[in-house]
Amino acid sequence: MSTAFKDDQGDWLTVCLKYLLFVFNFLFWVGGAAVLGVGVWTLVEKSDYLSLLASSTFAVSAYILILAGSLVVVTGFVGCCAVIREQKSCLSTYFSCLLVIFLIELVAGVLAYVYYQRLSDELKQHLNQTMSENYKQPGAEAITLAVDRLQQDFKCCGSNNSGDWRQSVYIESPQSEDRLVPDSCCKTITPLCGLRDHPSNIYKVEGGCITKLEQFLADHLLVIGAVGIGVACLQICGMVFTCCLYRRIKIDPY
Repeated sequence: MSTAFKDDQGDWLTVCLKYLLFVFNFLFWVGGAAVLGVGVWTLVEKSDYLSLLASSTFAVSAYILILAGSLVVVTGFVGCCAVIREQKSCLSTYFSCLLVIFLIELVAGVLAYVYYQRLSDELKQHLNQTMSENYKQPGAEAITLAVDRLQQDFKCCGSNNSGDWRQSVYIESPQSEDRLVPDSCCKTITPLCGLRDHPSNIYKVEGGCITKLEQFLADHLLVIGAVGIGVACLQICGMVFTCCLYRRIKIDPY
């Protein structure tokens, strides 16, 4: 009687663990979709700005999330097969996949956090130089497009203020046609509107484009870090459930 009770209890625990893993797989897929979405959103939305950054850490964090999100789809399928078939080999594969994705997302989260800490210093040191030395220069078309879009999207002019453009290679060259600022600084863009740098004509923003871009990137990095680490923590639960089910199957293979 005692043995039968233990068998029933074992079956009940195994069934509960299987349902818990099914629920986890659903949450895992949702989390994977969120990870993939955040990675794509980071690269697609205002992706031109990546050419203005000195390092590729921001882009790498996003690519890592896209990789992790894509792996989730495959891993979720493996997890369902492992639960249905109750094979230890499938559970071991599933656990290994969870561990790999956990490490990938953790790396993305840590990279985003580390880069967030030094984002301000990098922009202050690099953005002004990039804008003044590369704008409208041969071979720097991507940077020119990024600067124009940056100034229009964020309604700013110059890295710190509009006066930064006076020392730029573009403004000092005949190509500028005596403009004081690029036309993308203008509130309403018309040919040669950059000839006049009065506040009624161009954007005068305290802190310039550095402040605007820093806030934009910081918001994205916080989301990358939160989603990466959050889903990674969720996977710990999945690994625990998988280990428990593995042990139950080992004790009672039927």
